[in-house]
Amino acid sequence: MKRRNFIKNTALSSAGLAIGSTLVSCADDNTKTSNTVVANTAKASLPLVIATWHVEAATAKAMEVLQAGGNALDAVEQGCRVEEANEKGQSVGKGGLPDRDGNVTLDACIMDKHGNCGSVVYLQNITHAVSVARKVMEDTPHVMLAGEGAKQYAISQGFQAEDLLTEASKKAWEDWKVKSEYKPIINIENHDTIGMLAIDNNGDISGACTTSGLAYKMGGRVGDSPIIGSGLFVDNEIGAAVATGLGEEVVKTVGSFLVVELMRQGKSPQDACEEAISRIVNKPTSDYKNFQVGYIAVNKQGETGSYSIHQWFSMTKFQDGINEQIQSDYFNKA
Repeated sequence: MKRRNFIKNTALSSAGLAIGSTLVSCADDNTKTSNTVVANTAKASLPLVIATWHVEAATAKAMEVLQAGGNALDAVEQGCRVEEANEKGQSVGKGGLPDRDGNVTLDACIMDKHGNCGSVVYLQNITHAVSVARKVMEDTPHVMLAGEGAKQYAISQGFQAEDLLTEASKKAWEDWKVKSEYKPIINIENHDTIGMLAIDNNGDISGACTTSGLAYKMGGRVGDSPIIGSGLFVDNEIGAAVATGLGEEVVKTVGSFLVVELMRQGKSPQDACEEAISRIVNKPTSDYKNFQVGYIAVNKQGETGSYSIHQWFSMTKFQDGINEQIQSDYFNKA
């Protein structure tokens, strides 16, 4: 099923979640050491690519890079660029659904095997936000550039400015303006982030995340996707995770970092994703029935996991010559 064709009858209301106390204190260094995952001797079937949602063309591009001897960082960048150029997707890059003022604004980040990272937020008129994020990581002393500064930096690096609002996305925005009701629909307008994780033939992990964000959001809104530790986190000794869904809820639990830390403590990628979702839905103030969050994860052994609050979230996985969409298990089965 396409990402924007799910569960069309549920509206988003306001939610307030307190940040869960998920991190181990510095005073517990000895405990952390004893809980650290020790790499097992089982050999992973490499290379491997996973991504959020139904994005076989993107994972195929990433695998093409890996099979040609490229590294995981190149793979996730090239894979995400496929979706950024996909005007029909309306979730990332060109053709993304705009904010309530009609501006398409992009957020993206990238992280390599060394823990280096780069990010752009509220970027306008540049299709390949993920590539700008990589430039920030590799060619500046900074981690994050925002708004006009990010745009001007991209142009200075040879990226071409263009109007990202396609006719289809403009019409959808104009239709929305008739009522201007800010009630994004689960699995349609309150996410669609493309997050991708890859392990190359050397066993090294990298990840990337790119999105046009919440449809018809307030001007200036930034979600979890470009925030390292929330939308994406990579630890080459342990594994990596990426999030999709209502970014405000992911930020409140620093979700992707949490998933990786849970794997460090010995949980499988699947169990770690499930625990991260439970941190969201089990808060007394959680309005989880009215929003979606999903995680995907991979550990150093090449084991993968995915889990979401609601049905119809999926992961695309390319391994052993098979490029397939896998429906995620989910919490809300009521």
